[in-house]
Amino acid sequence: MVRAIVQSVADVQALNKKKAATSRQWMLLDSKGESMVLEVSKYDIMHRVGIHARDLRILDPLLSYPSTVLGRERAIVLNLEHIKAVITAEEVFLRNPTDENVIPIVEELCRRLPVRREPAKTVESNGVDPTKLRTSSKSRLLQDIEDEPPFEFRALEVILEAICSYLDARTTELEADAYPALDELTSKISSRNLDRVRKLKSRMTRLTARVQKVRDELEQLLDDDGDMADLFLTRKLAGSSPPVGSSLPSIWEIGSPNTGSRISRVSRASMATYTADNDVEELEMLLEAYFMQIDGTLNKLTALREYIDDTEDYINIQLDNHRNQLIQVHSSIPFSISTFWQLLEYLA
Repeated sequence: MVRAIVQSVADVQALNKKKAATSRQWMLLDSKGESMVLEVSKYDIMHRVGIHARDLRILDPLLSYPSTVLGRERAIVLNLEHIKAVITAEEVFLRNPTDENVIPIVEELCRRLPVRREPAKTVESNGVDPTKLRTSSKSRLLQDIEDEPPFEFRALEVILEAICSYLDARTTELEADAYPALDELTSKISSRNLDRVRKLKSRMTRLTARVQKVRDELEQLLDDDGDMADLFLTRKLAGSSPPVGSSLPSIWEIGSPNTGSRISRVSRASMATYTADNDVEELEMLLEAYFMQIDGTLNKLTALREYIDDTEDYINIQLDNHRNQLIQVHSSIPFSISTFWQLLEYLA
């Protein structure tokens, strides 16, 4: 009996350890600007937002995935630099909320996500046709979309602004270190200055690759209206609102992933309706603004690379000149010695 109890306790402890190992820390932010830290497993997140394991794997910090912004039926999966998030039409889930680079973004999301609007008038449903109530509910939701940016666009804007500003700040720091070092190298060629420039060039190469990844992802989204329409979660929610009075499932109870995959396969065809309604102009303007900002950052890095290349060319010319001088001196030494011996023989 005692052995059985000990075994059951050990099993419970092992299960708790396994659960703790699979749990991850997430920051949940809602449309009211309220935040909450959650310790949940990836399966809980998958069911909460209705995405697949392969989509959530993109956010795993232990795996190396490129910059990605994916639109799914009920969520946006975003992996840009240190920001790994899942955005729905009403909530934002952020990985690693205690990271020093993520904390300012959490504060900005809490400040900018809430929307100040007048409380809507209540409508009595007694004696009213449910079809009219459903139409009225959809009309109000569509009117809210037209009045101000939807929740997912506001969250996406905060994240893009933070990422672009972060990369631009790193570029400015690099410029402040690189240009004086290059000028010092041109004035004095030494091993110390050469090693300093070499490290700065490696730093520039890594930063350029990071900026290029973000730029390419934004450009890919801008080139495809279907991809942009996939990010318009509120419009899709308005088009598939359930009838008023029907029982809504719990937010943790989502259909099977197979249902989501079937929806995603036909989403391209259904997106034509949403594109016709809104033409994704608002999202396109949002993405274009930050595409121009990240493109400007990339241009700064390109100009710095060109300056480094010009400095290398100048250094090579200087070294070639010094080498030619040494060759001339070396070739003139035997002639000087033979002339000296001839003079001695003549004097003798």
